[in-house]
Amino acid sequence: MHRRISNNFTYVSSCVKYMIFLLNFVFWLFGGLLIGVGFYAFVDKWQVTGWLKVDNFYDVILNISLVMIIAGGVVFVVSFAGCLGALRENTCLLKFYSMCLLMFFLLEMAVAIVGFVFPHNMNSFLEDSFTDKIITTYRDDPDLQNLIDFAQQEFKCCGLSNAGYLDWGKNEYFNCSSPSVERCGVPYSCCINATDISSGLVNIMCGYGAQNASVAAASKKIWTSGCIEIVRVWAERNLYTIAGVALGAALSQLFVIYLAKTLEGQIDLQKSRWSS
Repeated sequence: MHRRISNNFTYVSSCVKYMIFLLNFVFWLFGGLLIGVGFYAFVDKWQVTGWLKVDNFYDVILNISLVMIIAGGVVFVVSFAGCLGALRENTCLLKFYSMCLLMFFLLEMAVAIVGFVFPHNMNSFLEDSFTDKIITTYRDDPDLQNLIDFAQQEFKCCGLSNAGYLDWGKNEYFNCSSPSVERCGVPYSCCINATDISSGLVNIMCGYGAQNASVAAASKKIWTSGCIEIVRVWAERNLYTIAGVALGAALSQLFVIYLAKTLEGQIDLQKSRWSS
């Protein structure tokens, strides 16, 4: 009787093993969903535009569908390694999984530290790196256009940099020298009241000619401040909430890394028992 119990003994905790498996199974499904949605959006945009520009790094990160596919692929691969590593008690896969989680954690911490300690430097970097690219490609990518419109409406801003609504002068459609009817205008998402209350329809011409007006005159019908500064101010006002969410996410990642390393140790102990 004692011998049978001794032979059946294992150092590997079923609780730790299946907790890792279930957590990663959920993220594995989420990664697959991201890939599916991103691929669908990519194909749909390809059919509409008929072309895809990926000449540099900015072309990739500003392409929402590609970002979803890449992010989904990373989540899918890493969570699959966690699932299979836990289920098959494979220490190589578990080491790869915990290493990936640690790299993600360190990267997130680096971005958070830079954002909290040097907010103005981060502002300047974002303005210098993304303003021209995002503004000039506004009409080229339907997904990016929808994202920009959503951000301007939600945060009540217009443009990206400190120039605010005047940023739209860099777009070929809204430039004052453009032959377009939209020249010297801004997107409708910059308007304070873009939707007609009586009809419920969006007035896409509400921002026409806004760039010709002074800040005081333009502010009566459109938002004039750039989105990057508005988002920074919003983040400062909600600093404790953001910090709490970030801390919760960081602790969750550390807990999962701890579980993975614990399972690795248990598997190694079990292997050493078998070999002895």
